[in-house]
Amino acid sequence: MLNIPQILSKIKNISTDSRTVAPGDLFIAIAGEKFDAHDFARDVINNKGAALAIVQRPIADVPEDKQIIVPDTKIAYLQIGEYIRRQLVRRSLGEGGSKAKVIALTGSAGKTTTKEMLKFALSKFARVYATEGNFNNDIGVAKTLCAMPAETEIAIVEIGMNHAGEIANIVPHVAPDIAIVTNVYPMHIEFFPEGLPGIARAKAEIFAGLGQNGAAVINADSNCVEILTAAARNVVLYGKKDLISVSETGNQTQATLNISGQQVDITLPLIGEHNISNALCVLTVVSQLGLDVRRAAAALADFGALPGRGKVHRLRLPNGGEYTLIDESYSAQPESLKIAIRNLDSMNAGLPPGASAKGGRKIAVVGKMAEIGDKSAEMHCEIGRILAQTDIDVVVGICPETRDILAQLPDSKFEKHYFEDNTGLEDFLIGNLLRDGDAVLIKGSHYGSRLFETVEKLIK
Repeated sequence: MLNIPQILSKIKNISTDSRTVAPGDLFIAIAGEKFDAHDFARDVINNKGAALAIVQRPIADVPEDKQIIVPDTKIAYLQIGEYIRRQLVRRSLGEGGSKAKVIALTGSAGKTTTKEMLKFALSKFARVYATEGNFNNDIGVAKTLCAMPAETEIAIVEIGMNHAGEIANIVPHVAPDIAIVTNVYPMHIEFFPEGLPGIARAKAEIFAGLGQNGAAVINADSNCVEILTAAARNVVLYGKKDLISVSETGNQTQATLNISGQQVDITLPLIGEHNISNALCVLTVVSQLGLDVRRAAAALADFGALPGRGKVHRLRLPNGGEYTLIDESYSAQPESLKIAIRNLDSMNAGLPPGASAKGGRKIAVVGKMAEIGDKSAEMHCEIGRILAQTDIDVVVGICPETRDILAQLPDSKFEKHYFEDNTGLEDFLIGNLLRDGDAVLIKGSHYGSRLFETVEKLIK
């Protein structure tokens, strides 16, 4: 068993990246798909001055007292993170303050946006630390727990998964006070022969980490909500049932919500029902923490969309004029792609407030959806049928899978283009396709389509 207090007393920082190790650090050697960090352990100890290395096998030519051999370095990393998380709670109680709180969240879509929205709102009340970016696998969660500053009052830990059992292995180390499931969609469905019920059960593993008094915050509108609620105690539901009124004006949404019996008005500088759902989740958590819900709602008026997750850019064309870029390039799964298409379709002639000309076109640049297995053709065809019912003018398909999307679109109604990959796409958009006043949505699987690279080039 690891003597974690003794280990932490000997080191300055914790690193899993041999390139960033500094003298006095603890190096944890993780064996990954592409690289095995054990290959660099000798160098970080003998040449870079690391104080200790945690490894799964003995490292030759390294002093025995400089290496700690464990069965699984990922588990060791999580165990150290758990110790630091529990010390955080003890420290906050010892200082006479209220107990530090830990929030864990998962879901098929919207995890990172909800996490960032939570961080933004809760930072108005307390010192908040949250998962950086989307580091939400076992290594990312361990990194988050180990990096929590001593003064943290609320920690927000995002947990992802693509196989059953992953969250169950992670969440006991997080030991959250509040656990959230935002939704259940057919994401990573190729790994779940049971379909949505299997995904729901895997997401519900997050509730196994809750203590006796922990709250399970669940989207009442989620697929398989009955599976989620059956897996938890102290269930708190949020969803459309809490929506009193809603309206969209330009790129803003105004709504009146019912949060734990309080009527709360909110203005979001975002559009789309998914953003209202995210806000409902955030305000429900704020209520569960006993904080001022109206103050949190007012703060969200300044929360903007994240890069790759709906951020809107007004960009100039080389030959004059401007166009609107809706950056949804971080990922794509069936439900999130449908939502993005509906939002583009609802824009007034493709023009949000501030557009420079009337009559601009709506253009959807759509990449492949990944990890949907043998349902790929069926789901891409479904996206095509949904697009066929919209007033979108131009559809550009990227990757062979999108041929199934384009095949559903009548030539008489749509201008269509196809690319095998993203090579030269930005030149085509800027040099041939985009006109003054157009609005272009870009969305696709992150690594499958790599449309984030196209967005970066367009912005530059």
